[in-house]
Amino acid sequence: MSYPVLTEEPGAIETAAMVARGDISPLEAVDAAIARIEQLDAHINAVVVCDFDRARDTAKGMSGSDSSNAQLFGVPMTIKESFDIAGLPTCWGHEAHRDAVAKADSRVVKLLKDAGVIFLGKTNVPPDLADWQSVNPVYGRTHNPHDHERSPGGSSGGSAAAVASGMVPCEFGTDIGGSVRVPAHFCGVWGHKSSWGLISKEGHDHPLMAGRGQHDGALSIAGPLARNAADLAALMRITASIPLSEKTTSLRNCRVLVLAEHPSCPTGSAVLRLMEQTASALEKAGVSVDRKCDLVPDLARQHGDYMRMLNIAMARGAPNKDGKRASATDWFDLLDIQARNEMAWAKLFETYDFVLAPPAPVLAVPNRKERVFDSMLDIDGKDVPGAAGLCWAGLATFPNLPATVLPIGGSDGLPCGMQVIGPRWSDLACIEAAEEIGRVLHS
Repeated sequence: MSYPVLTEEPGAIETAAMVARGDISPLEAVDAAIARIEQLDAHINAVVVCDFDRARDTAKGMSGSDSSNAQLFGVPMTIKESFDIAGLPTCWGHEAHRDAVAKADSRVVKLLKDAGVIFLGKTNVPPDLADWQSVNPVYGRTHNPHDHERSPGGSSGGSAAAVASGMVPCEFGTDIGGSVRVPAHFCGVWGHKSSWGLISKEGHDHPLMAGRGQHDGALSIAGPLARNAADLAALMRITASIPLSEKTTSLRNCRVLVLAEHPSCPTGSAVLRLMEQTASALEKAGVSVDRKCDLVPDLARQHGDYMRMLNIAMARGAPNKDGKRASATDWFDLLDIQARNEMAWAKLFETYDFVLAPPAPVLAVPNRKERVFDSMLDIDGKDVPGAAGLCWAGLATFPNLPATVLPIGGSDGLPCGMQVIGPRWSDLACIEAAEEIGRVLHS
């Protein structure tokens, strides 16, 4: 099974190795990435905050003697606009905050800089990071690099578009409603939703909260995007706040559960077909694959609970459209429900090593003026409320689980991804399993 590939540019680890060998200098790596952005971004509009002069100055000042403990020494990259970089604006897509300049680097940015990364700028998002498109009044619309009339996803859509097109080797985004996983799926790259609480989101604050300190937030995580599994794992090791478990198991010794249909939303035929082809390929490779199990929690109920928690978390407790405000009791009840749901998934993972599922019910959606969540999804000719598509994001988000997205194929020139979901804290195992699945599919 093949999938649409737009670039053969080296990834992050490969670029760092080239710098370490002396094949290229950090400045040459930076200049090459800047040239790619200037060539490609006129049609994609992914890198909306450019910091090229400072990047070149940083690269000029980098010495080979500094590279011994810097895993990504000399690697140029961009990052989602919502992460603070000192001296650059962080507006989350709001005209009123377009001149709000960050005074300090976010924790993720600092850790990546310590690892030798050189930041070229920041990539586009929807307002408040709340859509599966990346368009806003400040920076305009980011287009899917496979089809400019379609969305690259959101809210880390600029991130995925920059990686898929080859502008940069890797990126970092955030995810509460599929905001890393859906762009990876729409753009045909790799993405990882980390276990909740694993990566600090310090310095990833809404402009109204800038400088005041902000809780990491229920459900929301930070996670990397790249063009291969090894780069995802490297980015995870660099940014994780606690030591990651290095325990992995060969895929052929694993038992996996495929969940391709959800009671809250139909799955499009293209996605279903590619999911089934993947399951069949794994079976032929000797992997134990099940397609149903009584241990799976009530998914319709889970989706409803997830949407309630998501809406409260995104609004920071403000009243919803009907004027009602969630009480403290409502919130604590939801936390109890979430804990029981997490325990139910932990029980399932006593039987299965991984759960495989779509990141979204459709491939990249056409560009539209309204938010995807306020409009309809066309699923095989049937209109379905856009918010229903969030069920596949909530599958791993509500129980705080890690999920790696890998490309599994394509349809009509559009890529399709798949989530590899594992027990909490098994982030590297999910990435390695996804890498093995990729080898089965694409070797």
